[in-house]
Amino acid sequence: MSKKHPVVVITGSSGAGTTTVQKALEAIFFRQKINSVVIEGDSFHRYDRTTMQIKMDEAIRAGINFSHFGSTANQFKALEQLFKTYGETGGGQKRYYLHSDEEAAMHNSRLKVDLEAGQFTPWEDIQPGTDLLFYEGLHGLVKTESVDMTQYVDLKVGVVPVVNLEWIQKIHRDNAERGYSQEVIVENILRRMPDYVKYITPQFSETDINFQRVATVDTSNPFIARAIPTLDESFVVIRFRNPDIRNTDFANLLSLIEGSFMSRRNTIVVPGGKMGLAMEIIFAPIIADIMKKRDAADR
Repeated sequence: MSKKHPVVVITGSSGAGTTTVQKALEAIFFRQKINSVVIEGDSFHRYDRTTMQIKMDEAIRAGINFSHFGSTANQFKALEQLFKTYGETGGGQKRYYLHSDEEAAMHNSRLKVDLEAGQFTPWEDIQPGTDLLFYEGLHGLVKTESVDMTQYVDLKVGVVPVVNLEWIQKIHRDNAERGYSQEVIVENILRRMPDYVKYITPQFSETDINFQRVATVDTSNPFIARAIPTLDESFVVIRFRNPDIRNTDFANLLSLIEGSFMSRRNTIVVPGGKMGLAMEIIFAPIIADIMKKRDAADR
């Protein structure tokens, strides 16, 4: 970890609520006049969209486990090195994964290149003078025998739904956006499960703060759910790994967030619709403290 060049990580799957966290933190960065460099987790995938599909087809034919969650499909060492380098120098290299034609057009214009959706932009140096690095993606807290990203991270945040809710979100998203049948989606879920268990879930034991969305409607059979439960049909369980270190004022949180309650000494539960508000209230003093220590380290 680095007081002078702090690293903030949000780790969680697509649809888990990472976008809500990102918006909350960006609002805090704006109010506190913090110049952050944003790193997208997808940019550290090992393969572009076309190559990934080829590798996936080859693995399926060979009966080999292979998924976006696993080490063979991602550059874990490179991401760990970025966190280390940024913490030491405030520098490093980043790139972008182009999710859409719109993103491709924007970066083509910026970099004077000719790339398509599903490809990566060239690696480029992080501009000097940023205040902190903000990572959002699937693998920001991976810890294995050969990699330990957690040692270089100053604030570790996890965002995850209960597993049935996560499956409902994936089924509906893949059907609506990609036209996959339920049978294909279930096969994908089962194929990814070993990597999910090995690389994704252990990260949530490393977080300083964890946000877990729990539906208040029946999700017992996610494969027949007609709709994704909304935030208003959910609670968010917020667990603090060590509330004493973060000086968490639970009494203040309870007074500011209507409908919230404590379930354990380090856990507060808030209505799903209040998740963004809760995040801003929780993160604002933590980020301010990180920046105060950074400023002191500069003196």
